[in-house]
Amino acid sequence: MTNSDQDALVIGPLKVLRTTRERLAALARAAMAAGGRPLAVAFCNAHTAEIALHDAAYAQALQRFLVVNDGVGLEIAARILEGRGFPENLNGTDFMPFLFSRLERPARVYLLGARPGVAAEAARRFAEVFPNVAIVGARDGYFSTEDEAAVVAEVAAAAPEILMVAFGNPKQEFFIDRHLEGMAARATFGVGALFDFTAGRVVRAPGWVRRLRLEWAFRLAQEPLRLLRRYTIETGGFLIAVLRLRFAARKIP
Repeated sequence: MTNSDQDALVIGPLKVLRTTRERLAALARAAMAAGGRPLAVAFCNAHTAEIALHDAAYAQALQRFLVVNDGVGLEIAARILEGRGFPENLNGTDFMPFLFSRLERPARVYLLGARPGVAAEAARRFAEVFPNVAIVGARDGYFSTEDEAAVVAEVAAAAPEILMVAFGNPKQEFFIDRHLEGMAARATFGVGALFDFTAGRVVRAPGWVRRLRLEWAFRLAQEPLRLLRRYTIETGGFLIAVLRLRFAARKIP
């Protein structure tokens, strides 16, 4: 399922769906109830978009996802390109608990990714809080390329309805795209750092910081060596690329 026929922000090869968490949750529940191709969801922030603008293979993979907006960088891009933002900010850390709270029946859930022990602890906490979350598997993301087929088979054997993959961008989206059919989940989400937050391994920004759309600054203060380039050079490069797209569109008669 893609978002090509929906109201979406177009950023070069990317189409980012304009939607709300209620509608996205409804799409996920519908995918769980239906046959046909399973749903794959990518939460797209400025880092994700910047990679896609320079990596044709990644952009092509994302065209097979339902891509939604994550973060202030996408909001700025939307206002530059089309003069209007998104109905809501959507990210995996907030959306997945919201989806779990909206499940109308028990759903089989599998967690794949993060460091050893983290997915299992996140799974335990999800199951404690959400009565309709039935955990059918959890394993870390530290496996070799040679073991990839065995991991996919392990996930498929658990027959999850909801699969969360936490490898970070772009690795998690490439993995999902390669194995979406083989893993047999009905709705698969690339969730980045969700397991680390849920398991308490990484402290999330306070609510007031998130409401001000400054969670990126809080994370930068936590991990400056890893995130400095992403939140400065890469985000700046992404916004420059967006401005170029805007100016190029103005030249079209």
